[in-house]
Amino acid sequence: MTRGSDTLEPWEVFRQEKPGDPMRHGGSVLAPDPELAMHYARELYGRRQESVRLWVVRRADILDLDDPDLLQPPLDRSFKKPGGYVMREKLAAAREAAGQAKPKPRAARKVTPT
Repeated sequence: MTRGSDTLEPWEVFRQEKPGDPMRHGGSVLAPDPELAMHYARELYGRRQESVRLWVVRRADILDLDDPDLLQPPLDRSFKKPGGYVMREKLAAAREAAGQAKPKPRAARKVTPT
């Protein structure tokens, strides 16, 4: 869509309803420049005092991380997940390397009644 020589771009609007609330996506507006985008956002999402704060962001400036490889943490943080990081094997290997391996527990003997 064009208006004169300016091309209308989509702008995303994030709003905060009360101080201390998180910013939430409110919707989008079409505008040719940041000034009009802010004006349209103020009219649509702030006119009736339903918002105390607005963020207006050009949709083209939003980075989309939908690649699963990009969402993986760069470091191994499996130790923060319950049951995700087992130290038992690593401790046993370290003790063995240091020559201080723990003796393996003996199997329980069966006692037969006489």
